Amino acid sequence: MTPDDATEVAYSDFISQVESGDVLTGKYDNTNGEITFTVGVDEFTTVGPIPLPDDDASLVSSQVNEFTYDTPTPNFLQSWLPLLLPIGLLILFFWWMQRRAQGQMGNMMSIGRSKAKTYSTERPGTTFDDVAGYDGVKQEITEIVDFLKHPERFAEIGARVPKGVLLVGPPGTGKTLLAKATAGEADVPFMSVTGSDFMEMFGGVGASRVRDLFESARKMGKAIIFIDELDSIGRKRGAGLGGGHDEREQTLNQMLSEIDGFEGSEGIVVISATNRPDILDPALLRAGRFDRQVVVPLPELEDRVKILGVHLKGKRTDDDIDVQVIARGSPGMSGADLANLVNEAALFAVRRGGDKISAADFDAARDRALLGIERDSMVRSPEELERTAYHEAGHALCAAVQPKNDPVHKVTIIPTGMALGVTMTLPEGDRHSLDKQEAEARMVMAMGGRVAEALVFDEFSSGAANDLQQATSLARRMVTEWGMSDAIGPMSLSDSGPVFLGEDMMQSKNSSPATQELVDKEIRRILIEAENHCRNLLVEYRNGLDLVARALLEHETITGAEVDRLIDISRSGPAKLAQAQPAEVGAGDDAN
Repeated sequence: MTPDDATEVAYSDFISQVESGDVLTGKYDNTNGEITFTVGVDEFTTVGPIPLPDDDASLVSSQVNEFTYDTPTPNFLQSWLPLLLPIGLLILFFWWMQRRAQGQMGNMMSIGRSKAKTYSTERPGTTFDDVAGYDGVKQEITEIVDFLKHPERFAEIGARVPKGVLLVGPPGTGKTLLAKATAGEADVPFMSVTGSDFMEMFGGVGASRVRDLFESARKMGKAIIFIDELDSIGRKRGAGLGGGHDEREQTLNQMLSEIDGFEGSEGIVVISATNRPDILDPALLRAGRFDRQVVVPLPELEDRVKILGVHLKGKRTDDDIDVQVIARGSPGMSGADLANLVNEAALFAVRRGGDKISAADFDAARDRALLGIERDSMVRSPEELERTAYHEAGHALCAAVQPKNDPVHKVTIIPTGMALGVTMTLPEGDRHSLDKQEAEARMVMAMGGRVAEALVFDEFSSGAANDLQQATSLARRMVTEWGMSDAIGPMSLSDSGPVFLGEDMMQSKNSSPATQELVDKEIRRILIEAENHCRNLLVEYRNGLDLVARALLEHETITGAEVDRLIDISRSGPAKLAQAQPAEVGAGDDAN
């Protein structure tokens, strides 16, 4: 029987058994007072006092033949563990501190290494098939890819590939996407880095990273280096107030040397993207460096159709969607804007509980992108509502009766964005220039709200603040940039040059005070003529103004076709005008 199987009894029972002489053997543990004893063939345990009292010890020694006193000794681990544990923790702490110091030293030693991401042919990713439109741009990039794939074809006739290609265009036009497509088309390694990755708080780090970037590319033999946002490090030198030894200029100097310095970079093509080419250093743009600039403009109508087709793939659309109509109604939108337009239309479809994207969802998404979010909860007094209706009716009428204006698409007095009402026009096609009559028509339309308020309420309000800004900006550009003023003549007085890092602080004005005074007079004359012409139109079409305003008060939103119909009614004479009931005025309103 083991001690675990022994029966536990009280200490008094143990003493009684000893007195009666029944205990044959026993053992006393000096550390915990445990007593193990046998009575016959049975084994028992008990716990006695520590130490055993003298009387009880004498009794046990006289009555029990085999009774021992045992003091167990701890093993090695039990003896030394309390001492070894703090020593081990101290050693572990010093080891961790040493590893951390080595890591920090390693980071300090590697801070000058390039952060470029390298893509090999095993990870092609995007290709030119994923880039909709821009056939001319893709042709320019394809020449670079062909040279890297088949350099012998160019070498036979002595052609030299450009060392640097600069993609220039507004934000969201797909410059970075084209670079990713180049990575997918080329059978050479592709290294991608952002201009801001070169900059660090320590001096010389950017230049070191440029050296490491080109050294890594040279080890690959042939490679494409893509630098996004080149203007962050390629700004014109000497334009600031901090001298020529700052970190950014050191980085730029090193890049100039690597692209076309004493050591050639044969087989390495640098592709960069920027939307601010006007602020780049001239040394970057000279022949031998970024000697080829590829303009990535806002997409034309055909390009927008292709881009919309790409973004509509995989989406459930209704049969009433016409991509041509959507593309025609989104002039000036970049590829990113079109992608957002498709996504917003999908969100509108989900909100209304539909299972497909319809044409109405695209109309709502376009209105939100161009006009802003409608604020239906805004409370306005009847007087303010009537003033807003006549204000927007003035805009709509001036736009509708002038042939040089874009057609009216939608008029609303629902607060949208920061405006109390909106008159929206859409061009029938892409437009790349503006003649004098078109500019004057736009100014007359901008004046329509202000003049309508003065004509009806005999006073002005603050609602025409943005309209006056637009009209004044147009008039100023007509005089100072477009040469549309007979008094100024064919002279450019625009001072809208690059403004950064104090470059224009030391530049003098490009016109005399007398010329500036003449410019101000011409701007005022053009604006007053536009206002007078606007007033004459509204007086002539006063009945149409009232009809459009009344329709807005009843329906809040009317279409451009409804505006044209109401103007036609006003031209039909008093009899037809008297028959125009409120229900007829709002007929055909299909706006949301």
